[in-house]
Amino acid sequence: MAAGIEIERKFLVTGKPDSIPDKVHKIRQGYVAREDGNTVRIRQRGKRYILSVKANRSGIGRYELEYEVPEDEGEILFSILPHAPIEKVREIYQFGGMTWELDIFSGANEGLMIAEVELESEDQQFEIPDWVGPEVTGLGKFYNANIATNPFSDWGITYQGLVDRMR
Repeated sequence: MAAGIEIERKFLVTGKPDSIPDKVHKIRQGYVAREDGNTVRIRQRGKRYILSVKANRSGIGRYELEYEVPEDEGEILFSILPHAPIEKVREIYQFGGMTWELDIFSGANEGLMIAEVELESEDQQFEIPDWVGPEVTGLGKFYNANIATNPFSDWGITYQGLVDRMR
């Protein structure tokens, strides 16, 4: 189990980085429950299934609790999702002493790309890579829990049009 406070900033990207990612993970995830910004999520990455509970707190951080569950229990949770699972490839990059995660979505969210950086404090300073575009932190539309039920394919805009609009 990992417990703590998640403080992350989210950004659209202007293109994929020129460098090769340090790691690449295929991810499938879905939201078992959502209420008032609190979520219960199941995520499969490789053969691992992680149940996460995220709960609101003041500021941009959220409480985050994570528990590994057996495959059969993870698959039960996927079978009861009220929506199709999110599918994405996560590329991990190191830049300016920080770990950047670039999520490249597929399925109903094909074309959407969101970069995240996790911080140790809300006021932590960090360098932004040149491939990172407009910030979308705090805009609920870009959170995975909302993308699951309102996929990018329903937004009526191209990815480039979205980036341009958010600038």
